[in-house]
Amino acid sequence: MPENSTPKSRRSTGANPHSPFVFDVRQMQRHPGELRAFRRSVPAPTALGSELIAVPEGAPLELDVRLESVSEGVLVSGTVTGPVRGECGRCLDPIIDEVDEEIVELFAFADSETSETTTEDEIYRVDGDYIDIEPVVRDAVVLGLPWTPLCRPDCGGLCSECGQKLDDLPADHSHETLDPRWAALTDLKNDLFKTE
Repeated sequence: MPENSTPKSRRSTGANPHSPFVFDVRQMQRHPGELRAFRRSVPAPTALGSELIAVPEGAPLELDVRLESVSEGVLVSGTVTGPVRGECGRCLDPIIDEVDEEIVELFAFADSETSETTTEDEIYRVDGDYIDIEPVVRDAVVLGLPWTPLCRPDCGGLCSECGQKLDDLPADHSHETLDPRWAALTDLKNDLFKTE
């Protein structure tokens, strides 16, 4: 059953049934073993990543999820894929990539033992007839992105002196650095050699 959808956070915040991350589970409740599969293309929410690398807001995220009714709630499993844009943490070159992450999360029924034995922030909950998987997707995508994205694993980065890409410079590239404490001696040496 292909369809489009969007999710939220562990707290019950009143799922918006019009959000593409929200799934209607009323026909699945209290029917353990019932399984439904969904494929949806949803627009990426804001701030899905960091300043260095992220899924652009509004970019298409492909959700391929299964909702399975279990005795304690609805088990959501599947994958989320989407485009990633950023810049290399060493040389600042643009990065164009794709994120492909698995998601697995239980949304507990309100009166289940799981719901009664966990705190508000420990587990997601079925919100009336709906589940909102946006927070699950957000967690999977953001945690799957690298802390320091690289254009390639052996990227040399930038020269700390001139700011040029080290990969574009000759192997013997260097800059003469003079310790200011020795500047007077260098001046003296230069003066001595000029007079001779």
